[in-house]
Amino acid sequence: MTGGKKVVFETEVYTYQIDYVGHVSNIVYIQWMEIGRLKLLDAIDLPVKKLEETGIAPVLVETNIKYKKSLYVEEKVTIEVWISELQNVSAILQFRFYNGNGELVATGWQKGLFVNREKMKIHRLTPEEREAFKKVLIEPE
Repeated sequence: MTGGKKVVFETEVYTYQIDYVGHVSNIVYIQWMEIGRLKLLDAIDLPVKKLEETGIAPVLVETNIKYKKSLYVEEKVTIEVWISELQNVSAILQFRFYNGNGELVATGWQKGLFVNREKMKIHRLTPEEREAFKKVLIEPE
């Protein structure tokens, strides 16, 4: 296991996030993953604006979510995100979602690539970029 740290943040379930069954809609988890990715980039000092300046863009190629328990309106949600695998051109981000009682309600992961925005070709991470991402790299044991 490497010395990286998880990025942790909290949110709340709002009425507009509830589906016709009465619990959080599946799409909301993907929105929370987007927020998590942005917070992760901020945490490693590579916010979206800085990435734009370097000409690099992260592009998602796969998303997977496993739902374990339902969340309901006004519940507090704690979300953890970190990188579990870092390659030269891709990364796997892990997500954990907890309710206000600390119970695990969902897990997920996303695979992303890095592309050069101008050429729209795959970008290989520089040593400096790799070091930045290692701040949130926790490899499975």
